Amino acid sequence: MKVILAEKPSVARDIARVLGARTKKDGYIEGSGYQVTWAFGHLVELQPPDAYDPALKNWTMAPLPFIPESFKLKLSKMKGVSKQFNIIKSLFSKSSEIICATDAGREGELIFRYIAQLCSVKRKPAKRLWISSLTDSAIRQGFSRLQPLQNYNALADAARCRSEADWIIGLNATRAYTVKHSHGRGVLSVGRVQTPVLAMIVNRDQEIRNFKPEDYWELWTKYRDVKFKHTQDRFIKADEATQILQKISNQELVISDIIEKKSSQMAPKLFDLTDLQRTMNRKASFPATKTLAIAQKLYESKYISYPRTDSRYLSDDIYPTCGPILDKLKTIKPNEISSLNTQQLAKHRNYFNSSKVSDHHAIIPTGLVPSSLDRDEQKVFHEITTRFIAIFYPACEKAHTTVTAICQNESFKTKGTVIIKEGWLSLYGGGQKDKDEQILPQFTVGESGSHDPEVKKCQTKPPHHFNESSLLSAMETAGKEIDDDDLKDAMKERGLGTAATRASIIETLVKRDYITKNKRLLLATPKGEDLIRLLGSQQTLTSPELTGDWEHKLKLMEKGEVKADDFMGEVRGFAHQIIDTLNSKEVNDALGFGNCPLCASPVIKGKVGYGCSAWKTGCKFRFHAEQFGSKIKDEDVPALLSAGRLNRPRKLTQTDGTEVSGYISMNKQGILYILTREAKVSADAIASCPLCKGNVMDSYKAFSCDSCDFAIWKKIAGRTTSKSLAQVLINKGRSQKLKGFRSKAGKRFSAVLVLKDGKVEFNFE
Repeated sequence: MKVILAEKPSVARDIARVLGARTKKDGYIEGSGYQVTWAFGHLVELQPPDAYDPALKNWTMAPLPFIPESFKLKLSKMKGVSKQFNIIKSLFSKSSEIICATDAGREGELIFRYIAQLCSVKRKPAKRLWISSLTDSAIRQGFSRLQPLQNYNALADAARCRSEADWIIGLNATRAYTVKHSHGRGVLSVGRVQTPVLAMIVNRDQEIRNFKPEDYWELWTKYRDVKFKHTQDRFIKADEATQILQKISNQELVISDIIEKKSSQMAPKLFDLTDLQRTMNRKASFPATKTLAIAQKLYESKYISYPRTDSRYLSDDIYPTCGPILDKLKTIKPNEISSLNTQQLAKHRNYFNSSKVSDHHAIIPTGLVPSSLDRDEQKVFHEITTRFIAIFYPACEKAHTTVTAICQNESFKTKGTVIIKEGWLSLYGGGQKDKDEQILPQFTVGESGSHDPEVKKCQTKPPHHFNESSLLSAMETAGKEIDDDDLKDAMKERGLGTAATRASIIETLVKRDYITKNKRLLLATPKGEDLIRLLGSQQTLTSPELTGDWEHKLKLMEKGEVKADDFMGEVRGFAHQIIDTLNSKEVNDALGFGNCPLCASPVIKGKVGYGCSAWKTGCKFRFHAEQFGSKIKDEDVPALLSAGRLNRPRKLTQTDGTEVSGYISMNKQGILYILTREAKVSADAIASCPLCKGNVMDSYKAFSCDSCDFAIWKKIAGRTTSKSLAQVLINKGRSQKLKGFRSKAGKRFSAVLVLKDGKVEFNFE
């Protein structure tokens, strides 16, 4: 009996139906010589550190860096995993052949290889199903050309190395920075990919904050209701522009040159996942995770091809299928497709290029017409379908006119664009005039007349904050600002993360309170900024280019061009470098005390205390070293600035002379106060914080402490957290068994919530 392992139950059902397997069993479907079973995504994961050494349950610097000689695996604690795994293991052990039918990509390969390793089935004959669509014809074609599993060993090496590298760097960097610099704030999570992404956001925010606008002047004139700009784009001094203004006032402007150029603009390339996420964020404000979830659902419903792709091209063998796909889509896009000859479609190298396709081609419709989609699903499907139709349309033809004018030997220019033939642009509502675009009248060389010049005072502007669209672009090109599609394609090999993981990286940063979403903007939180400050000496951890280079090596490994041992040797060396750097006295001295709570400038030491380095520009933050009858030392200041209070209670003297035991603390306005160990909860708080004894308040998205970073989210795995439940967790440490949670895959589950070290965790006992 041949056993097929799919990644999800829905995919297993489709495969079973196509192969004629009809008999439903517990955890698999049987028939026609096949047993089709399934995982729930990642059933198997890497063991935690204490599985290697119980002493590693305690977070200390002593054992770091910790790097296992070989990695151990364990089952996920998600409900139902143990039972399904035992079914898979039993089927594998009795099989004559195993067929890997997990998603055709790095993570799909990892899911299968980890399950196979834990099932100990190395000697079983095994093959690989590799498909980019779940239509019946694609599944049949895939099974007609199954490949030996060993053909994908290089891909498996890259998958394992990605998993193990993230484990090594994440474990060692997170533990080391938490032990050294947490100051009671909980875990400081550091990751191979997430941290450089955070650094991009922090650096952009700081660049905007530190930006000082500079004045400059522009010289414009209006002739025949058309605006002309002086060819010296900017004047640094107002006098320079004013002198020219006086020179040309009341003098005639002469048209000296007219240049007309025609251009032909092809339709944009097809979607890969990142470009689809950018487009939906720009047009519909969809978060990247939402676009991915919708695209995955459309794929599993067989409406589109595999969405987790980083290619924007189709292989040449897809071309013959495009006409039939368009014919099927005519029922929902009659006007758009009727002008095309589907029997003789245009084939351009811009879109059909087998050398540009690796694992999967660009995202396109399969031709299956959706029967019922909700509004958001319709938006995503519409964009994918319209982009596909557009590649067969004629190019958009434009005429660009540049007119030069002279007045008293001073040169001015204006530009205008006219769309001659809309072509593919008609699919998007035709030629829309840009807000700065002018429709020019007919000019002739030598004509002249009066004009109306003026000097405009302008200011330089800071760069824009990141939104999801611009951050996805920056991740794709390792932090480089690139608009050109061809250059973007060249940089993809060195991007941060993969098309399939970028959305989850952004959400991870939000969940860990390193960044926040303010409408459409992504902004760094004080916690995120402080982490990047602490990591200042760890360039490889914060550099998009260097981390992107690692991703590039993983892609080369998939092609068999980089050896796994060489890559992991580099990772192990980097783990040692992280710890050595962190233990360096020079590095610790260079870190300083931290950032000002009012303006984020560095805090410095003065004669009698500490204060903001930006005091000359008006920042008022400062405090005396002698506070409440106790002395604040240099080593105390980072904890006070980052955690909002000192780590240990002291004997302190209140303003009335009363001695109390409490913590020297700092509020968000930078004012020091005593937080007594027996501090009472304020009237509007729901409870006392279990970490710092501050006030846990009912805020917009969470029940959060007003003095530290403790928070219980109001939505946990799709289930609403009530105030009474939050109080139970804070006061008792655990809830009763609760229903109504939903996994990322959409599966409902029940669990006990446990509050451990200030974090809410699931308990499935």
